[in-house]
Amino acid sequence: MTDTPATTMPEGDGPDDGTEAARDIAEVPAVELINTVAVHLLSAAAVKVGLADDPEQQTDLDEARKLITALAGLVTAAATEIGDHHARPLRDGLRSLQLAFREASAIPDAPGAGPGEKYTGPVN
Repeated sequence: MTDTPATTMPEGDGPDDGTEAARDIAEVPAVELINTVAVHLLSAAAVKVGLADDPEQQTDLDEARKLITALAGLVTAAATEIGDHHARPLRDGLRSLQLAFREASAIPDAPGAGPGEKYTGPVN
């Protein structure tokens, strides 16, 4: 036995971390990844449109527009791949965000020109 203390690598610094991460992501179904990304976009857009705890500090409609448009593109493109069961709640959340954006805007966009509406059609 030696008096030298054992050294351990901190978590995340091991040589196999890239391989393990790739293996972990490989086990996740595509529908789960798509839903996860969509929920992150939904959450970020909700904050930016002013639906969070501190709307005076967190509202940024320019950023919200980008996030909502990206979400609309993802949901529209993925809907046939993930099925109606998964797409319907994403569409509902997207529509709610589009309506919240319209309400938060001082100068409303023309019908069909709001964030994501080129993918979803006009939202009223």
